[in-house]
Amino acid sequence: MQVHKDLAHLPLFNNAVITIGTFDGVHLGHQQIIRQLKETASQVNGETVIITFSPHPRSVVGSYGGTVALLNTFEEKIYLLDKAGIDHLVIVPFTQEFANKTADEYCKEFLYHYFKPHTIIIGYDHRFGKNRVGDYHLLEEIGLELGFDVKEIDEKVLNQVTISSTRIRNALLENDIETANQFLGYPYFFEGEVVKGNQLGRTIGYPTANINLNVQEKLIPSDGVYAVSLNLSPFEGKPLIGMMNIGFRPTVDGKKRLIEVNIFDFNATIYGKTLQIHVHAFLRNEVKFSGLDALIAQLEGDAIQAKEILKALG
Repeated sequence: MQVHKDLAHLPLFNNAVITIGTFDGVHLGHQQIIRQLKETASQVNGETVIITFSPHPRSVVGSYGGTVALLNTFEEKIYLLDKAGIDHLVIVPFTQEFANKTADEYCKEFLYHYFKPHTIIIGYDHRFGKNRVGDYHLLEEIGLELGFDVKEIDEKVLNQVTISSTRIRNALLENDIETANQFLGYPYFFEGEVVKGNQLGRTIGYPTANINLNVQEKLIPSDGVYAVSLNLSPFEGKPLIGMMNIGFRPTVDGKKRLIEVNIFDFNATIYGKTLQIHVHAFLRNEVKFSGLDALIAQLEGDAIQAKEILKALG
């Protein structure tokens, strides 16, 4: 897959079949749209093109404002879309100036000018242009004028995309990892740099890697203990397994929310390295124990449970 970040240097696409969206999560709903995109491109001997925006449009316009909790960083999205077999991903800077384009300018000066599409596939409820006045019917009219086709994504698929994204976010915030992973079609994952902590875990037999997130907008599951697998090199290498704690460590009066991973059967020094964490199952809530002995006993039970779950998942 080719990734393009500069509109001024796009290639001349061959019968471009285009869709537009954030594709955050690249979950099972998105994958249905991708199948439709690929099928249409195959029929016209064309190339698949996904147009997405950075930053998220909701952080620039509308009443939302501020940062948006993301299911994927751009690096993760690129990896997942490449794995799905897309030919081109175009990342467009979403600025206030871009947001102020009229619907007509958006269609003619952006979509047609840069992409010369054969077919554009969008949902019946897709809105574009200043004040979001452009819709499927306007794009269809301009397509007739300029010579490109417009296809509609099935309403059922669109509803599934919306429901899936909402369910995934809610599930991650409610410790329901099973539901989140079911809707994603893969285990939820995030990345961070391994940094030094206070090394308390070493003293009780459970050393942990403290994780500093690479992208702060990334959505992190709620506090608790989880069974995880890990890669030291993003998307590569033999997976390791372990358990993760997210929270404030109330037994030792922690003041700061931390992400800590205990990697099973592993003793290498990995400070400064990037760790990719795949979340497979929720084990329990974070609780305050009566002392370190009670905490150690619980960690022993957590490790046994995590290993059993991960073994069953293969």
